[in-house]
Amino acid sequence: MTDTATPRGDASARSVTEYPAARQEGCPFSPAPQLRALTEREPVARVRIWDGSTPWLVTRHADQRALLTDPRLSIDEKLPNYPHMTRGRAEIAPHLPELITNTDAPEHTRLRRLVNLPFTVKRVEALRPTIQRLLDGLIDDLLAGPKPADLVTAIGLPVPTLVITALLGVPYADHEFFHRHSTVGVSHTSTPEEVRASNAALSEYLGELLDEKRTDPADDVLSEMAGHVNEGRMTREEAVIMGSAILIAGHETSANMISLGTLLLLRNPEQLEVLRTTEDPKVVAGAVEELLRYLTIVHTGIRRVALEDIEVGGQVIPAGDGVIFDLATADWDAEAFPEPDTLDLSRPARKHHAFGYGAHQCLGQTLARVELQAVFGTLFRRVPTLNLAVPFEEVDFAFEGVAYGLRSLPVTW
Repeated sequence: MTDTATPRGDASARSVTEYPAARQEGCPFSPAPQLRALTEREPVARVRIWDGSTPWLVTRHADQRALLTDPRLSIDEKLPNYPHMTRGRAEIAPHLPELITNTDAPEHTRLRRLVNLPFTVKRVEALRPTIQRLLDGLIDDLLAGPKPADLVTAIGLPVPTLVITALLGVPYADHEFFHRHSTVGVSHTSTPEEVRASNAALSEYLGELLDEKRTDPADDVLSEMAGHVNEGRMTREEAVIMGSAILIAGHETSANMISLGTLLLLRNPEQLEVLRTTEDPKVVAGAVEELLRYLTIVHTGIRRVALEDIEVGGQVIPAGDGVIFDLATADWDAEAFPEPDTLDLSRPARKHHAFGYGAHQCLGQTLARVELQAVFGTLFRRVPTLNLAVPFEEVDFAFEGVAYGLRSLPVTW
């Protein structure tokens, strides 16, 4: 350790930013101003999280790229000083089996290979016509229904939920049940008891489905994992928890992106016009990357712990210290994305960190991209007069989860 590092847990030498930090009132899409200031002033800085500990926060895009591929950082939640996102997660982490979300190589490599196939580009691209058909039906229902309508419940939640339930092999009819429990599981306001109860309910539900598919498999991801369990390549517990993680991540984040992206475009009509008037898939795909960059909905960072002393940006992160990567500030880093405050759908934004970076980059990113391309390439052409039904100031944002989103989005046309 060098004398440039602040001793672990001792932040008295300078004021410490609370993390996650509140966004500026009136600017809900922009990362918190105090976090953006750190990118310029102190890109590797201590912050204080919910339990009073002070892990390091890394905000610059280039630093994140270097560190998220560095084997000296671990994602193992059972290590001391791991900076857990919530109290509930800290409570259950010691009892979790090894998963792709909490293990390093080589175990992570083994587990990822077992579940990666359904999320490859080839398999996901084959789903594109099905996703488009589902979306077209939902837009038909929206146009035939009353005005105003809630875009979250009409389009935002149903699109990714219908897709992930079909892919995973979970009945869509049960979507209210798993949406309720997944919301509890990722919320910063949930108590450890509530998190345990919701995790148990989801595990019991998916365990029963998995057991059925072990004897009567179908063409879905849960059946593939059931086959791995039968052949000894995966334990039943691993399959159940992995299924839960896919179910939660597969509908919550895309649903938030659809509603937030729609609102953002309605606030930027000149950019919306790009999507309203194009039928070029490449233009739509590029626009989706810029929306992902600009919104970066995972707003509580991704977490690691240092296994060795690591020097970055003139600062030494000592071995054993927790590290948080704030993805939104990296995606608003002017060194990586000039004029980051400007939404520019023609910007080459594919190097964003909205899905993380490195070996633990989001498993479902290809699926999310195809869903978002379908929605934003279709919605404004099918509903060219779509607009807000309430003043922007009355739109109900939700910031308490791992990803931020909207509770509702009243629209008319």
